[in-house]
Amino acid sequence: MGVKIFKTLDEQIEILKNKGLVIDDVDYAKKIILRENYFFLMGYRHLFMDSEKNNKFFLQGTAFRELYALFYFDRQLRNILFKNILIIENNTKSIFSYTLSQKYGYRENDYLKPNNYNQSPEKVRQVNDLLRKMKRQIRINGNQHEATKHYINNYGYIPLWVVVKVLSFGIVSELYNIMKFNDQKEIAKEYNIDVDSLLTFLPILANYRNLCAHEDILFEHKTQKVIPDNIYHDALNIPKVNNEYIYGKGDVFSVMLIFKFMLSKDDFRMLMNEISYEIDKLEGRLQTIKIDMVLNRMGFPVNYKVLSEID
Repeated sequence: MGVKIFKTLDEQIEILKNKGLVIDDVDYAKKIILRENYFFLMGYRHLFMDSEKNNKFFLQGTAFRELYALFYFDRQLRNILFKNILIIENNTKSIFSYTLSQKYGYRENDYLKPNNYNQSPEKVRQVNDLLRKMKRQIRINGNQHEATKHYINNYGYIPLWVVVKVLSFGIVSELYNIMKFNDQKEIAKEYNIDVDSLLTFLPILANYRNLCAHEDILFEHKTQKVIPDNIYHDALNIPKVNNEYIYGKGDVFSVMLIFKFMLSKDDFRMLMNEISYEIDKLEGRLQTIKIDMVLNRMGFPVNYKVLSEID
């Protein structure tokens, strides 16, 4: 097994030059590499690699500034997605807690009863496991937030509309999965979508939320789950291969379609303006490759801006 050894900034610069990367300002490149990490920057190299040279060398003329521009674009994209996922997370937690509290009560002994959830044979184990997870998060995190601590100290219990503060989005996503169908339907109705769509949307958003929080590469990320075909695939004339849409299924654009359903019109318009701005800015910084290559990795059709205009 090979061994990776420490390389100085000068050595890292030489490696990049030997791979054909154009570095017009060595001091600038060193500063960026020191702050951002050589390994993480190189995670964005793939679009710039020369396939005719077995992807071991950069395309002729590729500049360090282009590589960093894609890295920086991805950071901005993560920030934009993250804040909008948080909006949906907060909305969803509020809707869930209101629906369940109104129906089953607001004390832990009420809303954490297994009988309040899907009791079909194939769901019973999942219900019990998830309720245990919720109790554990309440126990561990309950004293770490002022709101939950206030209710514990003053009332001896934490109502669900406060408990959601300490529940992860992943847990909330699972919670929807174990609800009774009528409860799922009532919640999905708030977004004017069907239950199956929301069952798919929530875990995808939770997946992207974690990716954003950990600063992983986002623009070309793909999820195992794919969203159902919907009116926006058709309205944008997204092409199909083997009767499957090639964009907007398990890629970043599928998250845009989820946002279209789950954000307010104003929030969605602002989101699309911010993303369009970052894409246009990146296009102006690319010389070796075209922006269409980046959009393709993101699953964005070339007419993606039309999505803002569709009601």
